[in-house]
Amino acid sequence: MEKDAMKGAGLSKTVSDIILPRILNLYASRATPQDFEIYAPHATFEDPLMQAQGVKEIKSAFYSLAKVFRESKIVDYNIEENVISPGHTEILIDNKQYYKFCGKDINVVSLIKLYTEDGKIVRHEDWWDKKPLSNKETSPFVGRINEFRKRASMFVTHAFMGFGKDPVV
Repeated sequence: MEKDAMKGAGLSKTVSDIILPRILNLYASRATPQDFEIYAPHATFEDPLMQAQGVKEIKSAFYSLAKVFRESKIVDYNIEENVISPGHTEILIDNKQYYKFCGKDINVVSLIKLYTEDGKIVRHEDWWDKKPLSNKETSPFVGRINEFRKRASMFVTHAFMGFGKDPVV
């Protein structure tokens, strides 16, 4: 049954229906503290630049977008939601992201992979150019260096952003 037909029939929302609006806010640099309620306290986030552990670091990662880019957003996307087991889902968001940096337009093709437990994100990966993230399991030496660099980048960002404090509006 199509997702729209299910909604029309009064069936419950899928996990992606609840999470997607929050993810779009995060990537559009308009996140609110409520948008981070989609994450479990022990959630992780990783992209080619950063590796965040816990909601406070994830907040710093996304709140920093507005400091770095004049504009950011997901401009096009397709979603696939797979039930792995009861209460566990994998959400794949095949997307195109747009950023404006120093007057230049930057377009990124990405695959966002979200792993959820009981409706909360426990792992958020952003694969730029749809390339898997390298880590110590996929490339022992280079992967360890990459993980160290990403954690260092996250620490600097986290400190710069006030250690995950929500901005005062």
